[in-house]
Amino acid sequence: MRRRKCTHAHPLARLARHLGKMSQISCDKTESTFRLSYAVRCAVAATPERVWGLLTDASRFPVWNSTVTSIEGHIALGEKLTIKVPLAPGRAFKPKVTRFEPNGAMEWSDGFAPMFRGVRTFTLEKTATGTEFSMVEVFSGVMLPMIKGSLPDFRPAFEAYAKDLQRAAEQSA
Repeated sequence: MRRRKCTHAHPLARLARHLGKMSQISCDKTESTFRLSYAVRCAVAATPERVWGLLTDASRFPVWNSTVTSIEGHIALGEKLTIKVPLAPGRAFKPKVTRFEPNGAMEWSDGFAPMFRGVRTFTLEKTATGTEFSMVEVFSGVMLPMIKGSLPDFRPAFEAYAKDLQRAAEQSA
């Protein structure tokens, strides 16, 4: 079936299609024996500075992000964080901020390579309409085949994370 281009479309039809794409969230999972990754990306109608401000304000994270109960620590290069999430009640994750490029990219790492390691990478790209946000978490290591079965499917949490970020950034944009 071929699509025909409509030449008599309403003047706002193109904008409506664009706004529909803006709110779309893409979430993926890929895995192999010693690697498991989850990724989410979405367009945010706000500046990279606004999105970065949300991603780096530890004390306000639980206000806008339903996937985080608390973050203790200062989100800056070399700092250790303590993160609690509803997906793992009673457990605290303690990643270190291993990359910090203001308004562009950030990475949180935890674990002990080559045994088991988790790395979460946040990337912001300026676009004509705001910011392209992506978040990728990669689990790897020789222990992964034994641990993988006990890990939840992170796609719903990643999707919620992106929706929450999108909503919070766009509310005050």
